[in-house]
Amino acid sequence: MTAAHARRLFGTDGIRAVAGEFPLDANTIFACGLALGHSLRNSVPGSFPKVLLGRDTRESSPWIAAMLAAGLRETGTRVESAGVVPTPAVAFLARTHGFQAGVVISASHNPWQDNGIKLFGGDGFKLADAVELAMEEEILHHASRSVAPDPATLIPVEDNAALPADYIQFLLSCVPGLRLKGLRIVADCANGAAAAVAPELFRRLGGDVILDNIAPNGRNINLDCGALHPAYVAAEVTVRGADLGLTFDGDADRCMLAGSHNNVINGDAILLMVARDLKVRGLLTGDLVVATTMSNMGLEAALRRSGIKMLRAPVGDRYVLEEMQKHNAALGGEQSGHILLPHLATTGDGLLTALVVLDLVARTNKGIDELTEDLKVFPQVIVNVKVREKRPLEEIPPVAAAIHAAEAELKDTGRVVIRYSGTEALARVMIEAESEEAMKRHAEAIAGAIRAELGV
Repeated sequence: MTAAHARRLFGTDGIRAVAGEFPLDANTIFACGLALGHSLRNSVPGSFPKVLLGRDTRESSPWIAAMLAAGLRETGTRVESAGVVPTPAVAFLARTHGFQAGVVISASHNPWQDNGIKLFGGDGFKLADAVELAMEEEILHHASRSVAPDPATLIPVEDNAALPADYIQFLLSCVPGLRLKGLRIVADCANGAAAAVAPELFRRLGGDVILDNIAPNGRNINLDCGALHPAYVAAEVTVRGADLGLTFDGDADRCMLAGSHNNVINGDAILLMVARDLKVRGLLTGDLVVATTMSNMGLEAALRRSGIKMLRAPVGDRYVLEEMQKHNAALGGEQSGHILLPHLATTGDGLLTALVVLDLVARTNKGIDELTEDLKVFPQVIVNVKVREKRPLEEIPPVAAAIHAAEAELKDTGRVVIRYSGTEALARVMIEAESEEAMKRHAEAIAGAIRAELGV
């Protein structure tokens, strides 16, 4: 069982739940501000720390930010806001503007009813598991005492417009000389945080960039668009006669692509093309890439043909980063489009990933379809099962038997990865196999066993 499963509040990417319900009720949010403020004050006794807030476009984000700020101020912590910005913008700004921590109010790819709290240290990295775990006890203690102020009395934190502008300048500095002249691009901003910065970013890069889903209304974030629905931008690329498409999730820390043939290009393919480019330029330390247990065996084979080794980490960009730091890797990421480039940023950044790919296309004069044409993926299926609890699967005989049967049959011709989501009440069943029939059969057998034992 991972640390994420042992926690009561924090998952693999912060606290996430339906806004207004535990643990995103007013008391718990206020208590989170208290706990973070106390943690920062205790780390440097006598100090008055400064915390940066950022948020996405959900209708609940402003009041959650205000409630969290109230808890922080109660401890003597100063609070500033960057407004609606991508999650990686908060990580960058916290690190470069002297903040002791950064907090993002977002539920990433989840529907609008959900929201979340993600925490970054002053170094721009997500807080360590041990720090979050220690904070949990104080949060739960304060939350039980009903100490939160009336939400109607809260004063919103004033947004500093200069901070998003600094983030845009940082993105441009990562790809000096990039110009998009001659390229026609569709960019789907998912009615999320990317919508706040993408128009100015792409205006300054030139080219013919068609921006879609840049009119958030508080409830349309990720709605049939964005990185969770990449078929949308793939179809738009075809309709608009574009060269390629970009699509981001709600908080813009991940990016997926679309080629010119109504095809989706996921994080595995992005890792492949970027890894080869870094290797050619002598920037791929150790000729090594860190992916996850969900990455396709086809990626591993394609990288091997290019003389690049692939290591697998548990799902979650914090675990990918840990493995990268252990091996001094220059590139890592997830199939979902979280790409980590530590020589440029401390966390996954969808807009940065997009610019790195566009820079590669511009320098090589090759399209993304050509750059990934030899990636032959094994058939893969992912079945999500809603669960009422997250019991260890190996302790449930029917589930364990179904998993064992799949592993015994597939052996070296496939993979079986079963895990609980760190952000939702789901069990994810992933089967990959040379035989599509065997893949589907075992996926349904395992999913059926989980549904029978743990299903909602």
